[in-house]
Amino acid sequence: MASGDWTDQQNDAIVADYFAMLADDEAGRPYSKAEHNRRLQAAIGRPRGSIEYKHQNISAVLKGLGEDWIPGYKPAFNFQSSLADAVARWLAAHPTWLSPETRLSLAGEPSPSRVREASTLWIGPPPTLGNVPPPDELEQMQHIARRFDVAERDARNRALGRAGEERIVLHERSSLIAAGRDDLADRVRWVSDQDGDGAGYDIASFEIDGRPRLIEVKTTNGWERTPFHISRNELSVSEEHRRDWCLVRLWNFARDPRGFELRPPLHAHVSLMPTSFQASFRD
Repeated sequence: MASGDWTDQQNDAIVADYFAMLADDEAGRPYSKAEHNRRLQAAIGRPRGSIEYKHQNISAVLKGLGEDWIPGYKPAFNFQSSLADAVARWLAAHPTWLSPETRLSLAGEPSPSRVREASTLWIGPPPTLGNVPPPDELEQMQHIARRFDVAERDARNRALGRAGEERIVLHERSSLIAAGRDDLADRVRWVSDQDGDGAGYDIASFEIDGRPRLIEVKTTNGWERTPFHISRNELSVSEEHRRDWCLVRLWNFARDPRGFELRPPLHAHVSLMPTSFQASFRD
């Protein structure tokens, strides 16, 4: 059996194997982790335990990238940067993997009953200092997110963004109907879809008492601490409409969508870092 650092070829082989299992897992197809491990032992000359741990390392990389991972392989950190490069290579070679359509095709068409059950989301508390991961784990995950600009990737994924917004429209209407406010549910508007971007929020909904509820939606397939982009206009509108505006963060969207809300001022919840500047020619 081989020893020492993993080669790029070995990393590429185990990453491809991992995504094959992940596709089966998301589609609900049976697969044998032991059989996958045995085939890899023969293909790359690494022992069973080393392969098992490397699969956990891949889960950690995917968590840092804001992506879904195999639940049976708990993320293990302190992985080499060459493994993150291998995961990035696989994703670059399979760009459709990041699309909601791919996840729906893996899972199959949902039944009408599942759609109705899914209309109301689990909305929990936002991340806090009390549930922050250990420092070494958090630092490595933040490094991966910065290096591969996960926030920019999610922001550019228009299909993911639209799917998340549509999910919140359904949630808002369902919640109002459950509260006996069918009149308000009928008036929920998907603003970004009907009027285009620029309002500073995506959905115009209502609190149960009829007060406006202006919702900006940010969606990721990753964990709840995956970074996200917010525009200057969205920040400005959040300050102008502090009483009515909120940000709904959807996470784990591909497998089991969950969410939490952030209320203004946003700097009380997150660190806001400028990432671009407008360049104008001098007079």
